[in-house]
Amino acid sequence: MRNYFILLLFTLCSSLLLAQSAETLEAKLAKATTPSDKMELKYELAKLYSDSKKEKALEYNKDAFIIANKLKDNFMMAQIAFLEGVIYGKKRDRLRAISRFKVARDNASRAGATEIHLNSLERLANISANNGKYKEAYSYVKEGLKLKGGSGGSSSGGGSKLAKAEKSITKLINEKTKLSNENRRLEKDKRALKEEVFSLENKLKTGSSALTPEQKRILETLGEKEKQLESLASEKAVAEEKRKRLERKYAQLSKEEMKNEALVKEQEAELMAAEMEQEKQNNFRNILMGAIGSLLLFALLLFGRLRANRKAKKEIEAKSQIIDEERKRSDELLLNILPAQIATELKDKGRVKAKKYNEVSVLFTDFKNFSGIAERMTPDQLVDELDHCFKAFDYIIGQYDSIEKIKTIGDSYMCAIGLNAPKFNVEDLIKASLEMQDFMEDYKMDRVRNNKPFFEARIGIHTGPVVAGIVGFNKFAYDIWGDTVNIASRMESNGQVGKVNISESTYNKIRSRFQCEHRGKISAKNKGMIDMYFVKKPMAGQMA
Repeated sequence: MRNYFILLLFTLCSSLLLAQSAETLEAKLAKATTPSDKMELKYELAKLYSDSKKEKALEYNKDAFIIANKLKDNFMMAQIAFLEGVIYGKKRDRLRAISRFKVARDNASRAGATEIHLNSLERLANISANNGKYKEAYSYVKEGLKLKGGSGGSSSGGGSKLAKAEKSITKLINEKTKLSNENRRLEKDKRALKEEVFSLENKLKTGSSALTPEQKRILETLGEKEKQLESLASEKAVAEEKRKRLERKYAQLSKEEMKNEALVKEQEAELMAAEMEQEKQNNFRNILMGAIGSLLLFALLLFGRLRANRKAKKEIEAKSQIIDEERKRSDELLLNILPAQIATELKDKGRVKAKKYNEVSVLFTDFKNFSGIAERMTPDQLVDELDHCFKAFDYIIGQYDSIEKIKTIGDSYMCAIGLNAPKFNVEDLIKASLEMQDFMEDYKMDRVRNNKPFFEARIGIHTGPVVAGIVGFNKFAYDIWGDTVNIASRMESNGQVGKVNISESTYNKIRSRFQCEHRGKISAKNKGMIDMYFVKKPMAGQMA
């Protein structure tokens, strides 16, 4: 029971230490700056994951090989390629394993890494032999023996092992050659017998109904030849079975050698462990239990800390996501209230400085006889109709980046151009105003068809200087002030439904692109008499 408990503790501690080791290596990799450090850490991670997470191991190994290739480090390329071949061997991917072991062999040869070179040749020989390619396996074994002889003999037992493999493969090649020759001879005799049987059958067909002594002899010969054919077929089957048995014997031979070698090492290890146990038996148990207890406590504390860190990290990520989403909503709301340039200044500085613009075109709309029409609607109907019209106006000016919506007041809609565009272009505002009146005309026709009350809009535009800024604290608003705003309002109130009424200053900006109709003068406070014009349509060849 105690041994089981100790084994369980060791397993738990080993798993925790493996996880900790992987995390430690990955943390070092994140901080690594030189290519050689990154290469070695990726190789160590590949070795660590080679049994448990093969795909991850292959990914690290591939990255390490790319760096080693750039550094021209043949030794590391040999090591990395050999590990990749071992991993592909565990995945039973024979072709990729062969390819990687060949890369390991070639790079080991360039780097003078004899041990990696021999191990690669041994792996290649085993794969070839297990797939019936004995001559190929023999060539790898011969190359290994030659390399071992040139490196000063066998210090690790590799020479005797390769020599045994050479004898086994040589014997197999000889047996296979002998069987192949015998098989060719049998096939040749079989073809000759078939020809002779065919000849005898033809002779029988051309004879009379009564058998002559010659025909009887032919029949007897035919029977004997058929028996010989059956005997040859049986001999061929025996030979084929013998060949397959020899192949299985070689495959088993490699496995037996590995088992025997592992068994010898295991016995030596057990003997050494028994001797050490005998010497240290009295105090080893107490030291082991103390170490296990300390390690278990450390592992539990580490596990708790890792778990707490993961939980805290998830909570931080969740809160960060919520904050990002709220910030995004806040930004979107701010952009719905303020121009983008003003919103950015407000976020960066916490306040917006008032600014004067020398040339801005201001547009006002309102609905004729709004109060009288509103009395014929319920509150819900009135709000729905206003919302329908103002949404359409929002959509129309939204097609022009240069136009900025300012506000709505009751049935009045206000927007301007020249506040946020790098280049002033009043033509966009004129186009938008004509589109608004087109919309109101379609809206009117639809309401008339359904025998419902409708709105008719007047639009006025004036161009001049304005001051812009933000006022208020809790429900702050972006607005513009000045005579230009007042005159634009006068242009609207003195206009006509379905028309766009503009001042002389605006007319001078668009006269070459739009057809306009002069309609007299109007008195403006502090400005005297001002000419007014109706915009009719774009000039020929101009986009509306």
